[in-house]
Amino acid sequence: MKILKSKLLLATMGGATLFTLPNLAFATENGAPTTAMGVYDFGAGFMPPATDVGAFGLRTAYYSSNSSRNASGNDNGTDFSLDVLSVGIAYIKMTNHEVFGAKYGFSTVVPFFSMDASLKIPVASIDRSTDVTKQADLQVTPLILQWNLSPNLAMNAQFQIQAPTGDYDKDRLVSPGLNHWAFSPIYNVTYISDSGFEVSSSFELDINTKNSDTDYKNGIEYRHEFAVGKHINEWTLGLGGYYYRQLTDDKTYSGYTGQAIVDGNRAETLAAGPAISYFKPGLPMVSFHAYKEFKTSNRAQGYNLALRVSQSF
Repeated sequence: MKILKSKLLLATMGGATLFTLPNLAFATENGAPTTAMGVYDFGAGFMPPATDVGAFGLRTAYYSSNSSRNASGNDNGTDFSLDVLSVGIAYIKMTNHEVFGAKYGFSTVVPFFSMDASLKIPVASIDRSTDVTKQADLQVTPLILQWNLSPNLAMNAQFQIQAPTGDYDKDRLVSPGLNHWAFSPIYNVTYISDSGFEVSSSFELDINTKNSDTDYKNGIEYRHEFAVGKHINEWTLGLGGYYYRQLTDDKTYSGYTGQAIVDGNRAETLAAGPAISYFKPGLPMVSFHAYKEFKTSNRAQGYNLALRVSQSF
């Protein structure tokens, strides 16, 4: 069995605000997930090894949607399109310092978005479009704890902070930034059998603060990312995806009193598709996936492509 590979955290699709309109059945503020989806697949339970310099990574992702779904999961009939090309530069540093029997580390991700969106609702005389390329919200993970329980089983726990550093304009159809903070506990685990069969999972909660420009606060968001596959020499081939669900209602504010959105306005989607990765000791790790979303409600439905490259030094 080949050497178990390390996985670099690359979260670049977080952010991406879409301007709210009452005709659209979007949950969270403007229908965008707070943090990236499709970040973890194979090797989610492994962080890079401790090295003098650390690990660097680059993730390029493309998300495209031409359909917005209502609470029943049906297309709401608007002429809507959204294309987001994201590029994220990541740095992660694992150490030999131990906390609770785990190796301690930290990381940061700087993302940039190129966004093209349009919305037409003839009955409401709405015809808007925006094309913007700007920096999105910075993500810092001050706490990573890595446990290598056996040669076949590893897990890590993380606490991620997303800061409102990205470009934002509440009057623009789309914005790379969200204009609010988010705090995310994350748990990742990977098991690889002696025969090379792998199961990996990632579990995350996003806890949001209020957008001070709009007095809107997203509910708590939950995400489970997964990958199942087979190691064949340096390659891993299989199926990956994610399940996203909003657990609590969004709120609008009047003074200091949070008012829950009347219908709950909770988003949900499931995505799946092929995933592949290549890793050989001494060379960069490369991975690619193509996920299609379905069973979607209260948000856009589309597809997600991502290419990632990472290397420890």
